[in-house]
Amino acid sequence: MILFVVGCSTKKDAFLNRNFQAMATKYNVLYNGNEALKKGLLELNSNYSDNYWQRLPIEPLKIDELALPGVKLDKDISPKEFEKAEEKAVKAIQKHSMLIARQERNSQIDDAYLLLGKSRYYSKRFVPALEAFNFVILNYPNADLIDETKIWQAKTLIRLQNEEQAIENLNNLLKDKELKDKIKEQAHTAIAMAYVKKDSLQQVINHLKKAILADNNNEQTARNLFILGQVYREKKLIDSSNISFQELINFKKAPFKYKIHAYIEKAKNVSTKEEALATIAILKKLLKDRDNRPYLEEIYYQLGAIENKIGLEGAIEYYKKSLQASKTTNLQKEITYQSIGDLYFDKAKFVTAGLYYDSILNITKEKHTKRIRRLTRKRNNLNEVIFYEKIAKTNDSILKVASMSKEEQIAFFTGYIEKLKANEELLQQKINTGSAFYNSNNLNEENSNAGKWYFYNIQAVGFGEQEFQRVWGNRPLEDNWRLSDKTQLNLENSKTNITQKNDVINTPEKLKLPYYLNKVVTSKHKIDSITKERNDAYFKLGIIYKEQFKEFSLATDKLEKLLTFNPVSTLLLPTKYHLYKIYSHQNNKKAILLKNDIINTYPNSKYAKIILNPNEVLNNDSEITPKDEYAAVFYEYKDKLYEEVIKKTTIAISKYEGEKIVSKFELLKAYAIGKKEGLEAFKKALNFVAMNYPNTEEGKKALEVINTIKTKI
Repeated sequence: MILFVVGCSTKKDAFLNRNFQAMATKYNVLYNGNEALKKGLLELNSNYSDNYWQRLPIEPLKIDELALPGVKLDKDISPKEFEKAEEKAVKAIQKHSMLIARQERNSQIDDAYLLLGKSRYYSKRFVPALEAFNFVILNYPNADLIDETKIWQAKTLIRLQNEEQAIENLNNLLKDKELKDKIKEQAHTAIAMAYVKKDSLQQVINHLKKAILADNNNEQTARNLFILGQVYREKKLIDSSNISFQELINFKKAPFKYKIHAYIEKAKNVSTKEEALATIAILKKLLKDRDNRPYLEEIYYQLGAIENKIGLEGAIEYYKKSLQASKTTNLQKEITYQSIGDLYFDKAKFVTAGLYYDSILNITKEKHTKRIRRLTRKRNNLNEVIFYEKIAKTNDSILKVASMSKEEQIAFFTGYIEKLKANEELLQQKINTGSAFYNSNNLNEENSNAGKWYFYNIQAVGFGEQEFQRVWGNRPLEDNWRLSDKTQLNLENSKTNITQKNDVINTPEKLKLPYYLNKVVTSKHKIDSITKERNDAYFKLGIIYKEQFKEFSLATDKLEKLLTFNPVSTLLLPTKYHLYKIYSHQNNKKAILLKNDIINTYPNSKYAKIILNPNEVLNNDSEITPKDEYAAVFYEYKDKLYEEVIKKTTIAISKYEGEKIVSKFELLKAYAIGKKEGLEAFKKALNFVAMNYPNTEEGKKALEVINTIKTKI
């Protein structure tokens, strides 16, 4: 009892006092503090997930916002265990410090300050963390953990964007030739962190290679190897990148998550067909390993990416398997949807591509990232294509049936009803045997066969409703329900609503011939209206494919087919002109025939004048930009010099033909014509802009003004 009482004193510098306080600090307060720190790190790591689509951070600590002195965060997301660890460190210092004659006699106090700094660091309170590390370095220069403390000080300086000081401090530390390998590894890793912030990739490579040589921390060594492979790839050093990933694969003590992703990253480096085929074989072997099940979606995706890279046909199939293997909504799923959408986009199947892009926009949680903003713009560009393709397809079908004789209509609908009955019987058999299922991915198929639908069976519909709820959640019954942003389809000026609600009809009625025969359009007025809408849709699709997507074969197909419909003159002439431009671009002999037709049949039209005077441009030596030229002409319009505006815009339209700014000149010219020549000329000029540039802001504005004139003037 006497020894205990005497040893409790922190004011007496005796052997018993020093060792008693050190033991009490180490095995009581600091032990509990370090345990709390370990629990906090476990929780922090469990909530952290790496994004393997980007270069991994060297230290896996996500920093969203810094907690500066005097600034309180709205929500403290750091584990509470770090707060407990800090409390224990403070308690150790306050109760067990033996500062006698300006010298600390308790050998565990420097450990307490190190714990204090670490707990603050992981709580993202870097300024007070730096104060703790600095205190140790200044006041305990001979402490056992002084080298480790200097590394933590440097890491904190990096987080506070003082990379130069961190690099200088660590380089001074590395001058000590007696440093342990563990400290060397940590120091080089920390220097690499600093050079990442400075975007000096060669220095990152140099220090990561030195850190890997020490090989004392399996987790960090594996991570450093992985990052090294990624950096080599960024520098286009593919062979070195493959060597790093292979070294990681061969590293027996590496965590499994790094090994499996090393296989995937190495697959991304494939460049030749021989490498691709060998890599495909390796990835297929990985699919058979049960341990790789959590990574199936990534492996399937990479198989699809390789097949796509070397031009094989199995890319979409692998991408869809990746979607099927996906258990959660994550970045990988979004990228897979986008890859499928891009494949369909490249094949000019814009409607199907739009469906896959919609899937991304509905599930993404990162609405404001550059990737999603770019995708949204791309998807918005498809709105008109999808809209007019639906009009063209729907009206074509209606007109086709309307043009049949009564006997042909009866035969057509009778065959259709027989198919419905056969498919219903087949579906019923599958349900009875338990083999019927509903695959949500089929929603994205372009040419789904209506005969395979199951809406006439209550049980099958139940399966579908459950799957729909799982994928889409609760959606209101409205047009364009798939879109998260309804403003994407701002087409209120259109008279056609494709997605009209169907009448609620009992299932037996849909299997009877009168139901379909009564739906056939017979009124000449309605047929003419449907024909006009169909022709307008074909024309606008031709212009969109030509001007916006440069898909000249699709544009030619739509415009040539439109000519077979004998459209009205307001469509006929611009259709021929745009076909002339396409054929001229392709050096097709048909261009000469169309040119002669336009010049001879419509000699006074704007199109004939453009064809006859294509080289009427401004001084070629002028250095004025299109925007500057437009601005200059616009100010002349503001000064009411309308005749000059008409002349200069005509010249500019010929000069910049094919560029986006032409539509601006056309609209400005239309306004000038309206001011100079009156309302009828204005309407005619606006109609020209609306017909020839329907997918531009100027074309939409012209159409809006035309509608305003019709309704209000």
